[in-house]
Amino acid sequence: MGQYVARKRARFHSFGREVNIPWGAVLEEQDGSLFWKGKLLCSVTSQNAYDYFSRDDDGQGKLRGQLVGAIKDRLEKRDKGYQARWNKVWADPKCQQYKRPEHEDWWVWSYAFYNAPIPDLQYIAALVGAGRG
Repeated sequence: MGQYVARKRARFHSFGREVNIPWGAVLEEQDGSLFWKGKLLCSVTSQNAYDYFSRDDDGQGKLRGQLVGAIKDRLEKRDKGYQARWNKVWADPKCQQYKRPEHEDWWVWSYAFYNAPIPDLQYIAALVGAGRG
């Protein structure tokens, strides 16, 4: 059994019900599924898990969430540096280990990225010029 933390307010539908989970809420992981207040929410590899929750088994879930959010926000910003940031990501060996290999023509972050060690996320954040959140 593992632990996750909500890295931002989570509002979505799950199994026919509306979910509204506050930032910082602790979720339990069991057999690859996330539970909040004893109710099944989603798989740890679902888009909802990627969008809202961060692994916290090491007590670094909030920081992990801030870094993931900052990296994604920075890479999504459509300014004059957009392509240059993405070029760095595509060319970097450390980033390559976090790309889903089944997507050859575009970048999709893998499950490993959302659960990456803090030093790796700090490295990627510095690479793309992202703050901590």
